[in-house]
Amino acid sequence: MTTVYKAIANVTAAMAKAGISKDRKNQQQGYSFRGIDDVYNVLSGMLAEYGLCIIPRILSRTCQERSTKSGSVLFYVTVEAEYDLISAEDGSKHTARVFGEAMDSADKATNKAMSAAYKYMAFQTFAIPTEGDNDADAHTPQPAPVKPEPYDYTAALDAMADAVSEAQLKAIFAPAWQRAKKDIDRPMMETLKGSYDAYKAKFAATEGKTI
Repeated sequence: MTTVYKAIANVTAAMAKAGISKDRKNQQQGYSFRGIDDVYNVLSGMLAEYGLCIIPRILSRTCQERSTKSGSVLFYVTVEAEYDLISAEDGSKHTARVFGEAMDSADKATNKAMSAAYKYMAFQTFAIPTEGDNDADAHTPQPAPVKPEPYDYTAALDAMADAVSEAQLKAIFAPAWQRAKKDIDRPMMETLKGSYDAYKAKFAATEGKTI
């Protein structure tokens, strides 16, 4: 099992001399970084020269749907991957397991996550010289804050119907109205206000007695 480690060491030594400069620029945050193409361009020739193959295997993938500050859909993907580093000389191998994360507003989030996993596997396995921030993404989407749990307006309307005093009616109506206003849910605002006015009128007609 020594041949594969000799190949890894040879690639590491070559990378120590060549390195990969940070010639790319993150468009949102302005920092320099090295893209997956930079890694492929420098690493591929060395792998061939020293007889080292890298075979990927995806173990798991998770995807969460989020929204940007502008309201568009954003997909956040995490992949867990294994890479078999195999010596072409005798088939000896070493397996590296890594995670990759990425966000995209279309169908490229998984591709980006896989690229991130490969890139950082290469950085860490071959100790590729680097400086400063290791953030990988050329684009940094800004997800919106997590939305609060949906408000149970049905329960609020039912509670308003069961209110036994105008004060209780108002105490139920106020938070529901504020939440609908915050959600910019105009139909619900109208429903709540209509119900409140109707029940309030009944209390006024009965001089505050229980409806």
